[in-house]
Amino acid sequence: MRRYLAATLLAAATVLVASAPANAATVTVQAEAYAAQSGSQVETTADTGGGQNVAYLGEGDWLRYDNVTLTGVSSVSARVASAVGAGRVELRTGSTTGPLLAQFAITATGGWQTWTTLTATAAANHPVGSQTVFAVLRNTTGGGDFVNLNWFTFGDGAPPAQDGWAPVDAAAWNAQLAAFRALTPRPVPAGTVRVPEFNATCAYSHSRPDDPIIFPGLPGASHMHTFLGNDSTNAHSTTRTLLANAGTTCRPAPDLSAYWIPTLYENDRAIEPKDVVVYYGSRLTDPSATVPFPQGFRMIAGDARQQTPTPAGSVNAFYCAGPGGEIGRSADGNWPVCAPTAVLMFHLVFQDCWDGRNLDSPTHKAHVAYSYDGTCRGDYPVAIPNLSFLIAYPTSGSPNGFRLASGMASSMHGDAFMAWDNRALGERVRNCVVQKAKCNTDGDF
Repeated sequence: MRRYLAATLLAAATVLVASAPANAATVTVQAEAYAAQSGSQVETTADTGGGQNVAYLGEGDWLRYDNVTLTGVSSVSARVASAVGAGRVELRTGSTTGPLLAQFAITATGGWQTWTTLTATAAANHPVGSQTVFAVLRNTTGGGDFVNLNWFTFGDGAPPAQDGWAPVDAAAWNAQLAAFRALTPRPVPAGTVRVPEFNATCAYSHSRPDDPIIFPGLPGASHMHTFLGNDSTNAHSTTRTLLANAGTTCRPAPDLSAYWIPTLYENDRAIEPKDVVVYYGSRLTDPSATVPFPQGFRMIAGDARQQTPTPAGSVNAFYCAGPGGEIGRSADGNWPVCAPTAVLMFHLVFQDCWDGRNLDSPTHKAHVAYSYDGTCRGDYPVAIPNLSFLIAYPTSGSPNGFRLASGMASSMHGDAFMAWDNRALGERVRNCVVQKAKCNTDGDF
């Protein structure tokens, strides 16, 4: 008997997919974003960032996706989970009996929320352009449920991310690293402050309930975010789209990265940052080991799910800066009240050691770690710049306190999606961080 879990069925909606160029078609379609279906239900995916999935699919069930761009597609991937296996997923174009695009043999993965990614070669001479794609479920042993679906990716044959891991392109990274190693460092002038650091100074850009790291391709799926830097950032942003857009609220201009934090509210009014300084530094005993971020690197610091009190003296908490400093606490004790001459601040520090293999990970943190003892070693041997956000809000606060779009003060977090010009970033890391010299926004001593 089909098992029905408590879940909210999504209203049928056309899948909105950005067109991709013929030589690089890579489109992700979330399984629950069907335009029509038969026999399916939707539930929350158990792992972090998994969003929702279409659950407990059996023989004869189907899902329809409209406007899927198939130009340039040579491979298709599917993220699946199954407690029983013994079936297949057929992707067909035009109808449930239309031409076969690709199919996946389903075997048991270890449970209904134990996920794996399968990849199949797309059929030769398949239809191109904007197509209607049907996912048709076939149980080879009977009519019972046999698979859950999380998403499909229609790609150009490049290696897909596996279960949320995004492997670095080894050839591109090696080329970026070789160019960095070949740079001749500039002499450090006498009197320069010997602190390994440079920065980007970023203003508020825009707000959206989007998160291209946790909910890629799903506009409106996130709580409200305050975006800094690249002014094109939205749910569909990729490394390619960020680099293709020259608009940024950050200085220097070669930094086209996207940075974002949960929106802060005071009496239900959004308070956007006065300014944010994005520091690139080092906490290592030997900062000369530092290398630039690989192109397209992504990571998150903090935890939106952390909902605990933050009384005075808490670590990683909001604080007051400026004359007079903190003069009290909000009624709930979780927020500082600043003097009229001071402003509300937060300093968010990211991880500074990398596994050297992945641009991203299922938790968006598993590929990075903090250097607690001043070295990067073990599973995280590569030293990357120690990124941090110094955030200033143009408010002093009141006993009413504030709230974040993600909840309590303890849920403060930040995301970084790197899209620097490689040479500009490499020069700054080489001149400023490796040489332990304090540089300004322009990368000068």
